[in-house]
Amino acid sequence: MPASTDGHYRNHCPYCLWSLHVDELPGDRASECRRPMEPVGLVEKSGKGWQVVHRCTACGHRQPNRLVRDGDAPDDLDLVLSLPWL
Repeated sequence: MPASTDGHYRNHCPYCLWSLHVDELPGDRASECRRPMEPVGLVEKSGKGWQVVHRCTACGHRQPNRLVRDGDAPDDLDLVLSLPWL
């Protein structure tokens, strides 16, 4: 995955928006699941802006993640906008 250049960590692919289930809580790397997480929708959070919601394909865990909209490798905006608002 290309690094984010906006000062935040990116945990998903900017081209397909898929992720991996590595966290139970953001940044803890405590999940033993390690399965693919599908992008299932969008939410907007105060102070964090738009976030893509991922759902684990194995256990169903859901986690919102910040979008990267600027920099060298921004998330695919067409793909982002194709997701439903949750």
